[in-house]
Amino acid sequence: MALAVRTPRFQPRPASISAPAPPASTSLAAANARPRACAGAGAAVRASPFTEATSSSRYRRDAWSYATADGSSNSASPSSSDAAAAAAAAAGHRDDEITLQLPELRRLLDALRASRGRGAEGADGGGGPGRVALVGTGPGDPELLTLKAVRAIEAADLVLYDRLVSNDVLDLVGEGARLLYVGKTAGYHSRTQEEIHELLLSFAEAGANVVRLKGGDPLVFGRGGEEMDFLQQQGIKVEVIPGITSASGIAAELGIPLTHRGVATSVRFLTGHSRNGGTDPLHVAGNAADPDTTLVVYMGLSTLPSLAPKLMKHGLPPDTPAVAVERGTTPQQRTVFALLKDLVDEVKSADLVSPTLIIIGKVVSLSPFWVESSEHDALKIESSYANEAR
Repeated sequence: MALAVRTPRFQPRPASISAPAPPASTSLAAANARPRACAGAGAAVRASPFTEATSSSRYRRDAWSYATADGSSNSASPSSSDAAAAAAAAAGHRDDEITLQLPELRRLLDALRASRGRGAEGADGGGGPGRVALVGTGPGDPELLTLKAVRAIEAADLVLYDRLVSNDVLDLVGEGARLLYVGKTAGYHSRTQEEIHELLLSFAEAGANVVRLKGGDPLVFGRGGEEMDFLQQQGIKVEVIPGITSASGIAAELGIPLTHRGVATSVRFLTGHSRNGGTDPLHVAGNAADPDTTLVVYMGLSTLPSLAPKLMKHGLPPDTPAVAVERGTTPQQRTVFALLKDLVDEVKSADLVSPTLIIIGKVVSLSPFWVESSEHDALKIESSYANEAR
C-alpha cells in the first residue's frame, strides 16, 4: 500500500506523474489533507467536523434546552445539567436526556403560543401557524451552501439539526435562534423519526419559523420526504431547499465525473444501510453491477465487506476502480483509492470512520489522484475510452 498526501482540489492531470511503484496488489490508499488542516496535529486532524452525540460543541449550542436543578433556564451558564445530558448520551440513555430537555421545550412552546395569541389580536392580523424549511447543507464545506439555504438559516427561530451538519455551517445560525440536536448515529438516536415529526409540528403550530438542517440534500437518503409528507398532512407549509448531495460534492472535490461519454452512461445512488442493522446491504441486485454505471454508496462503510463481493459475484470486474472518502469536503477529508477487489482490505487498513462515501466505477480512474499500478495499463484504459468516445 502506498500512502500519499495530496491537496484534494481538482487540478489538471500533469503531463507526467512520478510516483513510487505500487506493490503487486495494484491498490493505492491516499490519505488526503486539505489546506486548512493543521499538519502535525494528528488528534486535531482526526477530530470530527460534525456534531457527535457527546461533543462539547453540541452542549454549548443546546444549553438553553437543559433545565437546571431548580428548574430555571440553563442558557446563561451551562454546567451540571449539561454534564448530566452528556453522561446520558455517552451511556446511550436517550430517554434520560429527553427528560432533561422537556421543561425548557415546554417553556419555549408556551412563549411562542403566547406570542402567537398576541399577534392574532393585533391589527396586523398575525398569529398564524409557522412554517418549516427542510434545508440541505451539503457534504460539509460551508462554501457549498446555496444562498437560499444561508438566508433560511439566518432567519430561523428554531433549528433542528442532524449529526452530519458541519460545525462551520452551524456557525451561520443567528444569535437569537434556538438550536436542538436531533442527530442519529450507530447505537444512539437522540430522537426517533416520529419524535422529530412531533417536534417540527409542535413548534410550527406554535408559530415558529423552523429550519430542519440535514447534511447533503434532504431528499436523498435524508428522510426529508417522510417529514414533508407528515407536515403537509397536518396543514403545515413546508419548503424544501436542496443541498449539494455528497455524491456530487465529493466527486467534484476529487475531480471524478460521475458520468463521462464512452465511460459511464449512468449513475446510481445506493444506500449501504441494512434495515435490520446487520451487515448485509440493501438492494444489491444483478443490475447494480453494470460496468457502464457509476455506483455511489451512501452510509456503506459497515456493509462494504458484504457489498463488494456481491457486486463482483453479479459481474462487476474485480479490477473496477473505486474510492472511499471519509468526511468529504471537510478539513478532515481522507481518501482510499483501490481496485474493487482490494477496497475492503485497504479501507480496513486505513481505519476510515463514518461518514464515508464510496464511489465505484471506471470514472474513478479519471481522477487526477488515481494512480495505476502499471503505466501500460493506464495508457491502455485511456486508449480504450478514446476509441469508445469516437
